[in-house]
Amino acid sequence: MSPIENRKANKIKHEEIRRYKIIQMTDGVLIPKKNDGSVLNSWRVTFIFSIALLFTLVVFFPDPYRKIFLFVITGIPVTFQATICAIIGAVLIGTLTGLGAVSKHKIINIISGVYVELIRGIPLLVQLIFIYYALGRFFSLDGMLSAIIALSICFGAYMGEIVRAGIQAIPKGQMEAAIALGMSRAQAFRFVILPQTLKIVLPAIGNEFISMLKDSSLVSAIALSDILKRGREYISRTFLSLETMLIVALVYLTITLLLSWLVGKLEERMNENA
Repeated sequence: MSPIENRKANKIKHEEIRRYKIIQMTDGVLIPKKNDGSVLNSWRVTFIFSIALLFTLVVFFPDPYRKIFLFVITGIPVTFQATICAIIGAVLIGTLTGLGAVSKHKIINIISGVYVELIRGIPLLVQLIFIYYALGRFFSLDGMLSAIIALSICFGAYMGEIVRAGIQAIPKGQMEAAIALGMSRAQAFRFVILPQTLKIVLPAIGNEFISMLKDSSLVSAIALSDILKRGREYISRTFLSLETMLIVALVYLTITLLLSWLVGKLEERMNENA
């Protein structure tokens, strides 16, 4: 191999490694690894602090913190319902968008790009209000359905970029080899490229799920009784804004840390099976 060809090969290799690292960036850096012998680390300290503070407030200060906690946690099912349904919709939209972004068809490629740029340029709160109030005038959309549609559309754009980067992280030789074996381009994508892409993007999808859980607090703007909405309702009754928002923050923090731990374990399991 000539020096010029060698430099080109190294450049391609470094580009593939760079893409792979971008996809693999998750909350896992905060989570204790199996070979981590230290007792204290960022994730453990944060988790222990949040649990200890929440437990202390609820157990030793029942008035008002226990009352606030019992009132606020009734919004957890709504938060999870909106988040889980929306992440499924976002993955479906993101997969189609990512495939469109790498499509050889110019029109499909442009449509995918316009969708990503358009949705990423509009705040989620604006999308929620537009779908609930504007489209609600023409279609029968309740609060939950509006929240799921808005979250799916918004995060579908980000999922599309994740899927696109994941597909492009697969060496081009994989597609060429599959076609050489007699597969069509669609079959190669389905049986060769997408399964490998899934292993790369799954940790990033888990990260988006955590982000969506936190951003789902915006659904309180369309009168859904999620965690934040229940907290605001309690404030309107008692005017205990500081105490209520402290409990709301601790509930969100605890749930987020637990989900981060699950995403980290999933990433470890995938790396072991790789």
